[in-house]
Amino acid sequence: MTTGAQALDEPIRSRRNHWNNQLATHAQMRPDAVALRFKGVDTTWRQLHERSGKFADALARRGVGFGDRVLILALNYPEYLEAVFGINALGAIAVPVNFRLTPPEVAYIVSDSGAKAVVTDSVLQPLAVAVRAQAPGLESVFVINGASGDGVIGFDDALAEEGEAHVARDIPEDTPSLIMYTSGTTGSPKGAVLSYANMNAQALTCIRALSSTPDTVGFCTSPLFHIAGLGSLAPAFLLGSKTVLHPLGAFDPVEFLDAVEAEGATTAFCVPAQWQAICAVPGVKERRTALEVLSWGAAPASDSVLEAMAECFPNASNVAVFGQTEMSPITCVLEGKDALRKLGSVGKPIPTIQTRVVDDEMNDVAPGEVGEIVYRGPTLMQGYWNKPEATADAFAGGWFHSGDLVKQDEDGFVWVVDRKKDMIISGGENIYCAEVENVLFAHPKIREAAVIGRTHEKWGEVPVAVVALHDADAELTLAELEPFLNESLARYKHPKDLVVVAELPRNASGKVVKVQLRKDFSS
Repeated sequence: MTTGAQALDEPIRSRRNHWNNQLATHAQMRPDAVALRFKGVDTTWRQLHERSGKFADALARRGVGFGDRVLILALNYPEYLEAVFGINALGAIAVPVNFRLTPPEVAYIVSDSGAKAVVTDSVLQPLAVAVRAQAPGLESVFVINGASGDGVIGFDDALAEEGEAHVARDIPEDTPSLIMYTSGTTGSPKGAVLSYANMNAQALTCIRALSSTPDTVGFCTSPLFHIAGLGSLAPAFLLGSKTVLHPLGAFDPVEFLDAVEAEGATTAFCVPAQWQAICAVPGVKERRTALEVLSWGAAPASDSVLEAMAECFPNASNVAVFGQTEMSPITCVLEGKDALRKLGSVGKPIPTIQTRVVDDEMNDVAPGEVGEIVYRGPTLMQGYWNKPEATADAFAGGWFHSGDLVKQDEDGFVWVVDRKKDMIISGGENIYCAEVENVLFAHPKIREAAVIGRTHEKWGEVPVAVVALHDADAELTLAELEPFLNESLARYKHPKDLVVVAELPRNASGKVVKVQLRKDFSS
């Protein structure tokens, strides 16, 4: 039964421009079109809308309402997105969580966010149950591909329940939709609060940057707990285009290429380490893919990786997207037409945001000089959840401080020099780790590299290179490396020690965990 108040509210709700309304539109206008494809099984827009609504009903019957937080601790499944839409249908906030965290780390996020429920899957159910034991506020555990019992609720069982449906309500665009916890590579994670308006602005950014249309077939390899995952799906929700969800697990470049070919994917996002592996697959140049756009981000890409991408996929545009969780995430885009002309740049700031490159006193630096890039704009987060001091620090001077050190040329293109906290000061000279890493990447024996600082009695700090080699049985010494470094780097920038490892530690986003490298090799 519709009450008078609900009837008056309906015209307001129907004008809202956020992904719940976009989902409802596609369910009505193109109900049988494919929204998601996962392991050969299609989910239509009507199915996605109906199942999301049923999950919202199940949450509401368990006391979840407007503003409440619900964790999602799961691998990539269509149900993950059904959960996000169901949570948001109540005006509640979805909190995607890195499934590689330990129980105490997840319990910290439960405590910090004040979550009332969690959506997990049968693989991660033991982790979720262990977390609930440490976080008593977590009242309900829903399990994708799981059965009800032992204090948990099967996701499909929850959707099959009979009972009162949730009451639809108006949800303004500035309402928080997501709390995305940063990867925490330098300390405890912080929850970036992102609104529906943030994600809609992100959708428009992607549509412009990747030339997306309703006919685009997106290929999602990113974990959905990462902003690169949900952020890459935002344009599909707006346009009603199809997305192929790739199962998570150890990344296999051959499986990636096979799936891209079989599904007719037209656009794909991967982190640079994945593109490097893809381009190394024998016969990759002979593959017949429908790829029109290759995009990368989340970590720096070396010149050699970018050149390999251009060589292996000559008919596809190579688009760099740069940003961070707090910006929903894209802030800069390097379009395909500029990829070779501005090789190594992350592109220009997108036209919908404001940027400056500043020194420590918030003075603008001249073109070509190094400074921190700061932001304003519609994709900017509302702040860090439950952390007013960290929010105030991040917004000092009225701009969001990215922590990224960059140079901007006369044409407005941005080059990332380093993370502000990752810069080494040696004998009074600034050494940017990313610059040294880019040179190391070009060495024929080196597969991946990271540079960290080590305390030095005379110089204060000196750089140390940690590398993994293409050939696990090969050897590389600092003496052998020196002549190669001399061609590109000033002597004071040379690593003073070389550590060879089997592989670099990375988090689930593909970023090198330098806090671990510093712990292991900085002394």
